[in-house]
Amino acid sequence: MTAREEILRRIEGVAPTRPAAEVAASYARIDRSYLRRHHDDDGVLDLFAERVADYRATVLRVAESEVASAVAERLAARPGPYGVPSDLPAEWTAATDAALVRDYSVASLDRVAGAVTGCAAAIAETGTIVLDHGAAQGPRALSLVPDYHLIVVLAEQVAPDVPEALERLDPSRPLTFVSGPSATSDIELSRVEGVHGPRTLEVLVVR
Repeated sequence: MTAREEILRRIEGVAPTRPAAEVAASYARIDRSYLRRHHDDDGVLDLFAERVADYRATVLRVAESEVASAVAERLAARPGPYGVPSDLPAEWTAATDAALVRDYSVASLDRVAGAVTGCAAAIAETGTIVLDHGAAQGPRALSLVPDYHLIVVLAEQVAPDVPEALERLDPSRPLTFVSGPSATSDIELSRVEGVHGPRTLEVLVVR
């Protein structure tokens, strides 16, 4: 028996695996009657844009017909190439001349300047964007390794608060919560960006 197997055996002895039906019943008993809907629908996008900007991210509000030109403008501001998910909507990048890399490996991400993705949901109250690495989002490494991240957020993806956003998400998916550029103040309370993820975050809110 390896050391790993021995450790797992001891853990199972202390906390034996519970039947799935028992776990489901435990979750069903959780009281979820907490306060909901702090904000009116009319102000959700305004609040989201305000909170995202508070995290030192750049927020641009565009119409659906303006997404391609906005993406092209943002990507033209820095040299490429850019990693993009293979299923990113083609119309989002139709106007850019930047080099786009769709067939990338995790090892090759160090050589791309940034990434362009969609998202799974967004939270107005906290200014958070959630990726579940499904459609138009690519693997988690794509949103963490490059120094720049451009995220396209559709108006209907923005939930007013955390509970409603969580109801839209699949907890079995690998969820990444993005609240502004990666930053830390661990050393002498000096803010340093880009340590654990992109140094620069830009968000296109499509109304």
